[in-house]
Amino acid sequence: MKQILYRLFEHQFLGRDEARNILQNIVAGKYSEAQIASLITVFLMRSISVEELAGFRDALLEMRVAVRLDDFDPIDIVGTGGDGKNTFNVSTASCFVVAGAGYPVAKHGNYGATSVSGASNVMEYFGVKFTTNEEKLRRSIGESNMAYLHAPLFNPALKAVAGVRKSLGVRSFFNMLGPLVNPSIPRNQLLGVYNLPLLRLYSYAFQQSGNHFAIVHSLDGYDEISLTDAFKVVTGQSEHIYTPEELGLPRTAASDLFGGETPDEAARIFLQVLQGTSTAARKACVAANAAFAIRVLSPAKTITECLALAHESLESGKAYAHFTKFVELNH
Repeated sequence: MKQILYRLFEHQFLGRDEARNILQNIVAGKYSEAQIASLITVFLMRSISVEELAGFRDALLEMRVAVRLDDFDPIDIVGTGGDGKNTFNVSTASCFVVAGAGYPVAKHGNYGATSVSGASNVMEYFGVKFTTNEEKLRRSIGESNMAYLHAPLFNPALKAVAGVRKSLGVRSFFNMLGPLVNPSIPRNQLLGVYNLPLLRLYSYAFQQSGNHFAIVHSLDGYDEISLTDAFKVVTGQSEHIYTPEELGLPRTAASDLFGGETPDEAARIFLQVLQGTSTAARKACVAANAAFAIRVLSPAKTITECLALAHESLESGKAYAHFTKFVELNH
């Protein structure tokens, strides 16, 4: 590792196979926590290359605990994290809005590394038990339109670096890898990224895969559609910059999206959104993200039609009903 770090400090890049081998060695316990922290720091100081990202992804998928959900043709909705905004759990709430609208979701998530509460923190708050049992996961998605895949259970590499990531408390290339290594390898994805270079990087990766996708980025730095500013959406077919106003949605303030000081507070905000008792700004933010996810699954629909489906899922109580069913099935 010492020689690898020296090369990286000199601004050299890793080949795809080198990156793959490094991640395998991390899992094998061949590097110290200090060395892993140094590796993470390198990729915070410079952009990761397409080859490096592909190599790290190869290793994670080779070592994953596989789960077969492809016959449901689900979507994953996830943000990279690392935007430093500490928003409430927008992606996770959007998953249940999409589920309530009648579409299956296979959400890949983890504990918060750079925010107060990640998707797994919220799930645990409500008593959800994480599992790799394929039969249970298939029943969950079959009956509630939602399966939750807790990343460390499915990938030993993510578990091996969890302590270092939490101690550092900064975004890392593992934030970048999470959206690429859902163990069910879904064909559909809505991904939020925190800057434009990452948007380009993922766009290239997804186009190579042939998957159906939309990558979203709010131009003021959110890794989701925040409605605090204009936002860019890139798909396999097009790129477009939207404003909240042109979609008939309110422009929100950063304070509207604050995720709370504790995981408990974050979970309460999340629940209020699904119950329809939160602020209009929070509901609009979740509906917007859900709408663009629905459009990935139903590209013939207009975004106006997708927004109507998302709003109906929230306002009718379907999103909350699917959430309560999901919790019941996963206790």
